[in-house]
Amino acid sequence: MTQELGKLRWRCRRGMKELDVLLARYVDECFCSASSQEQDAFRRLLETQDTVLYAYCLGSEQPPPEFAALIERITAHTPAEAHSPADDKS
Repeated sequence: MTQELGKLRWRCRRGMKELDVLLARYVDECFCSASSQEQDAFRRLLETQDTVLYAYCLGSEQPPPEFAALIERITAHTPAEAHSPADDKS
């Protein structure tokens, strides 16, 4: 499992700090305790283009049902530094 976690952490490096933080934190804090279905969904989610994945995480685009609960879990305890200042404008 340790080798797979290393590979997943590498795949979480997206070139967008916000996604890097969210995805790496999920791997570090949640992946090992997730169900096998959720782990498989996470692996598939990592195949998503960065801009689409970012939109899912920000809530500006609705994720497909297979990813909805996972995105919610990934973004549940988002640290303040993972949000851009534009997110705070309402």
